[in-house]
Amino acid sequence: MAHRLRGAAAITGLGITPMGRIYGKSATDFAVDAVRLAIADAGLAKSDVDGLLINAGITGFQGTGVGLQLQNALGMGGLRLLNHMNAAGSTAAQMVQYATMAIDAGMATHVVCVFADAPLREGGSAAAAYGNAGRRAGPRGILGLAAGAGQFGANTAYALAARRHMALYGTTQDQFGAVAVAERAWATMNPRARMRDPLTLEQYHASRWIVEPLHLLDCCLVSNGAVAVVVSPPDRAASMPRPPVYVRGMGQGHPGDMRRAGDSPETETGARLAAETAFRMAGAGPADIDVCEVYDCYTYTVIVTLEDYGFCAKGEGGAFVADGKLGPGGALPTNTGGGQLSAYYMWGMTPLSEGVIQARGEGGERQAPKRDLVLVTGNGGALSYHASLILSPHRN
Repeated sequence: MAHRLRGAAAITGLGITPMGRIYGKSATDFAVDAVRLAIADAGLAKSDVDGLLINAGITGFQGTGVGLQLQNALGMGGLRLLNHMNAAGSTAAQMVQYATMAIDAGMATHVVCVFADAPLREGGSAAAAYGNAGRRAGPRGILGLAAGAGQFGANTAYALAARRHMALYGTTQDQFGAVAVAERAWATMNPRARMRDPLTLEQYHASRWIVEPLHLLDCCLVSNGAVAVVVSPPDRAASMPRPPVYVRGMGQGHPGDMRRAGDSPETETGARLAAETAFRMAGAGPADIDVCEVYDCYTYTVIVTLEDYGFCAKGEGGAFVADGKLGPGGALPTNTGGGQLSAYYMWGMTPLSEGVIQARGEGGERQAPKRDLVLVTGNGGALSYHASLILSPHRN
């Protein structure tokens, strides 16, 4: 018997603002633009929307990001569902999940989910945009031991995770580079991508170190902008103007990181738990997935995520990606817009937006040849939080 939530909602609208070093707008300004674009894309009026879920990026942690005031900035009244959510990069998938459950429960009809951020400042570096947040007052006592030892921010946390994978399984720098090269090949075909020049493995190796073993080209971009989607009931979606993208499966997994002996969140991520739930709901498995849109804050994240979704055995992710199967013409098209490494960084909305584009069949030059099932993943908190969606142009 099919799971009651399989196909219980569909993404019917998508709004993407200009992305990258776009100045003169606040996160709220970007959010307003993306929401309006998504509502128009869905063929709806603002008054048709009765749910709004909001996710702020790094500026949310700094207290300057988009918040509940977005409802008033949009001029939306009479909402039946409203929340400001933050589970780091897993939030975008979670917003769609909660919107789906709310629609199934009759709590809302059309729910907008939006992510917006504007950390970049004119004349400032991408590192400064995130580094300023990292220098805010941090934990004290035993919780401050990592910082006391020099571990600050996401770069060092993911570098340690990548190094652990290398030590355990023999994963190589060339294999990390294969992810960066494949995603750049997709980005050359994406008009929205910031990094569109072809990339060779030699150029990857020549990029400067950030925190060994991570080069600059192992690390995601930083972007100003916003992305929004509209989630609607399946019976309404079928008659709406854009091709509906049905939510066939969804799941979450949050292993935490208690810093106890024997814990291994760096190599055994929340993707395993999320995959169990999402695949069971969708009635599918890794072999049924046509396209992957994997959260790629770092090249390493792609490798460990593919392992934990069962596309290959644990420890074999490096060898799995090394033959080019993730790139154009490969057996497992992955991050087909260029991902966060080469296109734009909108937390979990980067893989979600490209997943919608692929499931609709609107990828143009970069469209994957088969799109019956599209896996979208979101990750955050240095592999502590994870959520996933399985999307399809078919309800069942």
